[in-house]
Order: sequence, then structure tokens, then C-alpha cells
Amino acid sequence: MSDNIAFYKQTDRDNINKVREILKSMPTFCNDYFRSIERHTATRTQVAYAQDLTIFFQFLREYNPLLKDLSQKDITLNNLEQLTILDMEEYIQYLKLYRSKNSGKEYSNSNTGIDRKIASLKSFFNFLNRTEMIKYNPPARIQLSKKIDKEIVYLDPDEVALLLDEVEFGYSRNKSNKARLAHERLKVRDLALITLMLGTGIRISECVGLDITDVDFKNCAILVHRKGGKEATIYFGEEVEDALKKYIKQRVTMSPQEGHENALFLSSQRKRLNICSVEAIVKKYASAIAPLKKITPHKLRSTYGTSLYRETSDIYLVADVLGHSDVNITKKHYSAIEQDRRRNIRNIVKLREHPSSDDKYEE
Repeated sequence: MSDNIAFYKQTDRDNINKVREILKSMPTFCNDYFRSIERHTATRTQVAYAQDLTIFFQFLREYNPLLKDLSQKDITLNNLEQLTILDMEEYIQYLKLYRSKNSGKEYSNSNTGIDRKIASLKSFFNFLNRTEMIKYNPPARIQLSKKIDKEIVYLDPDEVALLLDEVEFGYSRNKSNKARLAHERLKVRDLALITLMLGTGIRISECVGLDITDVDFKNCAILVHRKGGKEATIYFGEEVEDALKKYIKQRVTMSPQEGHENALFLSSQRKRLNICSVEAIVKKYASAIAPLKKITPHKLRSTYGTSLYRETSDIYLVADVLGHSDVNITKKHYSAIEQDRRRNIRNIVKLREHPSSDDKYEE
């Protein structure tokens, strides 16, 4: 990757190429569908849709006796139009546990994962039906599972302090010499990384996409690229500033591999950190201080949002800082905190002054 190409632009290019590669083995009418969604759908979403359709076509060839001898590319609109709601129910059953023909790896899906794949299928069939390529639309009759609102998971203030202490001081305890040396070499980076996520609430994709030039110490701000390619300026406090300055002092002495010269956070291989690497870093430290909580980079984002809302009580500010396109998303996530606040203020408003015990029974 040329160093003058922004990370998020290169990511979009990579995703577009992934979709195009998948489409080579798909029926030609799939190209029409992906052209119809490319302007209003993120490229990573398009990749997910293409992968979901691949799984659906694999299912058809494995379980539909009329299609088992066909290649994926030879599946026709007429084949799809002959499917029934029973075929859709069988597909849902298939998604619970199946094996990839390409890799041989076994996959399973929760209800949430199944719903996402069915939503992809509904979008695809709705397009075919809307453009009159097919008349019958069996996925439209599938009912998705009932949504269960999950309790928001976040770190308590004492756990935040313990996590940062673990990054800075604790991880090398009871470890081998090799592990201690690796931790000592990477802890300044890891502390800057985790402090930044805890102190700004940025998404993991925004974090790995940061370049050195996106950090502005004069205004204590970072420039992030959000969903849809939108740019946003996020401000950070003194703790984040201190951690970033210490890391950048170390970072400028490194020699990144070609194509990764501008990346802020580098791996031990001197390449831009990727999402999987950041997830592993967070898991490594968080499991030591909160073993009963499944702490991910997104939970660090939730921790920041929770703290900000408790301090400001301004749901619109929280939505703006977190980059939520709809404040109702924010309200849904932090409704439990709002419920606690409503409970705690129940006795604030006094309707009348209660007489003292001495005056209560005076005539």
C-alpha cells in the first residue's frame, strides 16, 4: 500500500476486491444486486453479504436434489423461484451447524448470527422481487427471532484503574522470561492503545486506522474516519495525552515496513496493527483483572460511554461523541443507567414539610 493512500480508503479497496472475487463464482444476476447496494452500503457490509450468499448457495447445492449437480455459477433465477418456505426453514436449521466446502472448517451460529444471514438473504430476494426478476419471495415470510436486549457490559471505575495498572506493571508477573521481555518491549504501545480507547470511546476500526498525522497535541485531538468515510475530531484528556506522547516518542524511532510508514500503532512485525491483534491485546490484559466479564475493545467503548453519560447526563452529547447516527441507539444502550438515575432521584422532590416528632401530636 502506498503511504499516501489513507488506511480507510485502502480498506475499502480491499473490500471491493474481495466482493469482486466472490462474484466471479456467483450467478450473473448477483452482480445486479451488488451494484444496487454499493452506493448506500459500507464495503465491509457488502463483503458480509457476499459471504452470506455463498453460504446460501452452498446449502442449496448440498441439500436441494435439483441443484446438487450444478456449480454455484449455474444456479438460475428459476431455481430460486421454485424454493419454498420449507426450504428456508431447512436453511435456518443448516446455519446452526455447517462445514465450509472451501476450508473444511465447521461453523455454528447463534440466533443473532442466523438472523444476520437471513437479513442478507431477505435483502437479496427483495431486490430480485422488486426488479421483477422473480415473482415469489419465500424469505419475506421468515420471521426473525425475538430480540433480547442484552445488559450493557462495561468496566467499573476501579476495574479501569486495575486494567491500566495491569498493562503498565502487572502482566509480566508469574510469566516466563520471554513473556516478560515481550511485555516490556510492547507495554508503552499497549498502554497508549488501551488508554486511548478508554479515554475517547473510538471504535476499534477507527483506532487501527489512525495515522501519526491524525494526532494533534496542540488541541489534544485525534482525527478519525467513521462509518461511511466521515471524518470526526475527537478530543482527549491529559491521561491520554501523556500515554500517547510516551508512545510516539518510541514510535518515531521505529522503522515500519513499506506501506505502513504512517500507521500510528505498529505490531511487533512493524506493520499497522489490525483488528484481530487489538482484540487479542485487550483480551490478554482484561482477562487478568475481570475474568468473569468478556471485555472486548467494544466494551472499552461502552465503558467510556457509560462514564461520560454518568458525568454529563447528556445523551445527545454521548451520541455525538460516540458517532451514533441515531440518538435512539444511544438511549437503548444506556437505558439501564437512566433507570438507576430515575430511581435515585425519587425522594428529591418534597411535596410538603414533615412535622417534627415533637410537634406531631400537639393540639
